Amino acid sequence: MNKEDRYKLGQRVIWITIILNIILSVLKVVIGIISNSNAMLADGIHSISDVGSSLGIIVGLFIAKKPEDLEHQYGHEKAETIATFLLSVLLIAVGLNIGYNSIKLIFSGGAEVPGIAAIWAAIISIVVKEIQYRISLRAGKKINSDVLIADAWHHRSDALSSIAALVGILGARLGYSFLDPVAGVLVSIIVVKVGVEIFVKGTNELMDESLEEEKLIKIVNAVMTHTGVKTVNDIKARKHGSMAYVDIEIAVDPDITVSQGHDIAEDVEAIVYERIENIKSVLVHVNPCCIDKDDCKICTEKVSTFVEKALRDND
Repeated sequence: MNKEDRYKLGQRVIWITIILNIILSVLKVVIGIISNSNAMLADGIHSISDVGSSLGIIVGLFIAKKPEDLEHQYGHEKAETIATFLLSVLLIAVGLNIGYNSIKLIFSGGAEVPGIAAIWAAIISIVVKEIQYRISLRAGKKINSDVLIADAWHHRSDALSSIAALVGILGARLGYSFLDPVAGVLVSIIVVKVGVEIFVKGTNELMDESLEEEKLIKIVNAVMTHTGVKTVNDIKARKHGSMAYVDIEIAVDPDITVSQGHDIAEDVEAIVYERIENIKSVLVHVNPCCIDKDDCKICTEKVSTFVEKALRDND
């Protein structure tokens, strides 16, 4: 899938969620006020934040699809990671605000019994949010977009918070009015938890988080099947938004020509592109190596600990 098609799919899914969130936000806030339900009002404010975060995701996807330029020679894919990071900060802020207002209401003793309309609003929210979660998650996995996957879990947290709101509303209508603001606190905990998890993931990617170990091992094992590669000395990979960069060092027979070494390096590049999806660039460094690896310092001493473990596990 090229960048333009990827952007169009992501944009279509986000606009669907924005429209649904606007409708849900208005419904929950209005009913929360009319029905005197703090839990439903808190859930409605949470949904309003979803609209803002979704607009930020659209901007992130738009920037990420731009090609390389003189100022950004590695591309713009990290715009998605930045959008994910900002989404997490927004989530944490909204969650803390919801929790503060709910706790204040618990200690003030001002909680009122919510109306029955709040129950129906919570049920509708649960169903719609679960649908949004499934749509966003499927699209996120299809285009390998962490920001869409994060947004999907954002929707799932909304569904969970609506369940908490529903429990609180039902409890309050059964005579336990304090349960409504207590549910608001539970909503805030759920929102903050999801926000922190997304924050950690976004921070790791901004710090050039590595590809998963199993993918690196898969690359090492695949490269070692090439007859011209005596051994793999090292491999590093870093995530770059939806894509990744791979740097790999291989050792070859020192007696072959530069042209032959270049051909082997190109074959190794092709192997990496073939075995792992969403690789943007592969850099192969070629080292000379003796045919008898036991007598070659490069082959025996330069091999990284990770590669040594990968080769040993493969044996």
